[in-house]
Amino acid sequence: MTTPGYKLLPHTTDAYIESVASTFEGALANAGLALFDTMCDLSTVGDELHDVINIEGLDELELIYNWLESLLLKFELEQKVYSRFRVSIGKEPQGFRLKAQAYGEFFDRKKHRARVEVKAVTYHRMEVSRRENSVVIRFILDL
Repeated sequence: MTTPGYKLLPHTTDAYIESVASTFEGALANAGLALFDTMCDLSTVGDELHDVINIEGLDELELIYNWLESLLLKFELEQKVYSRFRVSIGKEPQGFRLKAQAYGEFFDRKKHRARVEVKAVTYHRMEVSRRENSVVIRFILDL
């Protein structure tokens, strides 16, 4: 699984993902896409459904974790899959606030071709790094 915005890194048992974009917001959007692409074929997911998702985090790592965890819960509890995100982030006195526009549809096993089950998002090896013209987020999904 490789797209311009994220790629799968070598790992023995789980999904180790690197998400890259020119901004932190873009890297978070790509991380969300990588999560859903791990679970199903994103090319089959439309954008008939529109949700607004609000997340908070004390620091960038907690924001990443809370973002991915909230998306995983949207899949598990509401059977929603997303194929597009618009993410904005604000700095608050107590950390960060993320607001995302999420576009997708309700999961249909036949249409979306399920891949693997993601059991959890982990903090293990989670990191954010900034390069000259990009932001890189790395994280592991427990499969």
